[in-house]
Formats: sequence, structure tokens, C-alpha cells
Amino acid sequence: MEVNKDSGRELIEALNQLEKEKDINKEVILEALENSLLAACKNNFGRSDNIRVNIDRITGQVNVYAMKEVVEEVTEPALQISLAEAKAKDPIKELGDIMAIEVTPKNFGRIAAQKAKQVVVQKIREEERKVLYQYFLSKEKDIITGVVQRYVGNNIAINLGKADALLTENEQVKGEVFRPTERIKLYILEVKDTTKGPRITVSRSHPELVKRLFEAEVAEIQDGTVEIKSIAREAGSRTKIAVWSNDPDVDAVGACVGLNGARVNAIVHELRNEKIDIVNWSSDPAQFIENALSPAKVVSVTVDEDEKTARVIVPDYQLSLAIGKEGQNARLAAKLTGYKIDIKSESQVYGY
Repeated sequence: MEVNKDSGRELIEALNQLEKEKDINKEVILEALENSLLAACKNNFGRSDNIRVNIDRITGQVNVYAMKEVVEEVTEPALQISLAEAKAKDPIKELGDIMAIEVTPKNFGRIAAQKAKQVVVQKIREEERKVLYQYFLSKEKDIITGVVQRYVGNNIAINLGKADALLTENEQVKGEVFRPTERIKLYILEVKDTTKGPRITVSRSHPELVKRLFEAEVAEIQDGTVEIKSIAREAGSRTKIAVWSNDPDVDAVGACVGLNGARVNAIVHELRNEKIDIVNWSSDPAQFIENALSPAKVVSVTVDEDEKTARVIVPDYQLSLAIGKEGQNARLAAKLTGYKIDIKSESQVYGY
């Protein structure tokens, strides 16, 4: 394949098609090809510092030029041209001018064709990798649907359509087992650029996964009417989420629960029946802590805002509910509110 008129046009047409189909900038490839051909010129001319390679952006025609200084007497033919010779080519040339002299080698079409193929293949890979990296980088800290491929030791290989990701043992939810070809929602923790393409780390255990699922499921969160103020999660077991409404006519908890629990149930199903407590956020720490300990009933909350501690009194029959199994309810309430919570029953405090 020589880069003659026909093959030159074929090259441009191929690059136009490439730009359309793969979103790879034609100019980037042509510049890379010119640079690659310039390096090849060193074999022909012994140097390339004064050589320029030009590919016509319309015809694809390749031309090589030597940039030569117009002098009275030539001492370095590779870098100079005599005034007489220069004027014969262009009468307006004067001493000291730089003149582009075409020096395209006879076999340069074949060299250009080979280089074109190499550069195009390399640039396609580079640009595809770059486009892929940018695509997944824009998805970082968001949720994505993946297809389970196989277990790799204790890790799980996930196909994300355009790339693969690894769900490491640390980011899995204890007890969750997946079948190959199963579709699951994942939170993209991190995207790194590597020579082999983007390295994508995903999670099923991160609290933000639950947050993003609510954002996707609840229209009022999408439009900003309802805000998720904080979230605390013990993956696979229970999540507490605090919500607040900007509109007094919109019930934040009700919006997240949905009609007959439809919205929250869809999320619970995705999380393999993880329990979800949705509570109202409050700017009053005592009220917020009381809400956070739901479903337990609270008698009183005494808060030390400086120390970020709270003393909570509950009825005797509510003590085990407030603390929760293995202390989980109290632990999640503390995470949700940012307060260290000390829970006592009425009989412990008042002695009856």
C-alpha cells in the first residue's frame, strides 16, 4: 500500500470513519503519524532536526521538506541552499531566508503506509483506553450495574460492559453469594489509569451504595426536595439513614419509604434483605439522637455539644431495643449522629 493519491484519500476516509465511530480525534492520529515519519526520515537524511513532514488533511498526500537557509556559498548541503538556486525556485527569496525544499524519498509512500498502520493501531488503543478511563472516572463515587463473571479466589470478577472490575473480599458483604451472569448494583470506589486500561475498584459494603440507591429510587431526592443528611451502615445487616425535607408539605421519611413501602423495598431487595431504618434529621442534636435510636422510644436526651456526648434515658422495657442486638442500634445511632451515646433505663437512673 503506497500513500499515493488513492491510498492517501483512503487514509483520510478511514480516519474520518474512526473519528465518527470511536470518537478518536483525526488530528491526533495525523500529528502522531507525522512525528513517526519524521523519526523515519533520520534513516534517509542522517538527521531530522531541519526536516518537516506534512500530511495533507484533505488528500492524505505525504510530503517531506528540508528547511534550508539561503546563503551565498553552500558549505552544508543538508542545511543550506545557494541564493542562485533559491531564486530559480522562488525569485523573491533573499539571503538569510529559510526555504522549504521538497525532499520526499521515492520509497516514502511504502514507509508512510507501514507507519500509518502502526500509528493508527497504537493511537486507537491509546485513545480507546483514554475514552474508557474518562467514562469510568465520571462514574467514580456513583453506582453502576455489573454482571458477575466468576470468583477469583475470594474476589469476584465483574463485567461492567466496557471494562472489568474486581469486587475484592474487603468490599464484599459477608454472606452475599452471587451466581455467574447475575446482575448486581455496585458502588465505584476508585478508578485508576493503567497501560492495560482503567483499574476499577467496586464495593457492595460502602455506605454510599445505599445513599446512591435512594437517590436513584426517590424522585424527591433527585429534585433536591429531600436531602440525605447522614448515613450509617453495617453492611449486610442494617443501615440507618437520616433524611430532611426542604418542603414542609413533603414528608421526607414517607417519600423514601414510598407507597406501600415500594421504594425502600426495592432497595432492601437489591441489598439482599438488609434492614433499613429511615429517620428524620433534625438540627437539634437531642431530637436527632432520639430519632436515630428508632424504633426504640426515648424518655429524655441530655446533650453535651462540646464533648459530642449524649445521655439517653429509655423505659426499662425499651432498653434492649434501644441498645439493639450486640449493641448494633446504639452503634449505628452514634455513627449517624456523630455523638457518643450512653443509654440507661429509668430504673438504672432513678432506682425503681
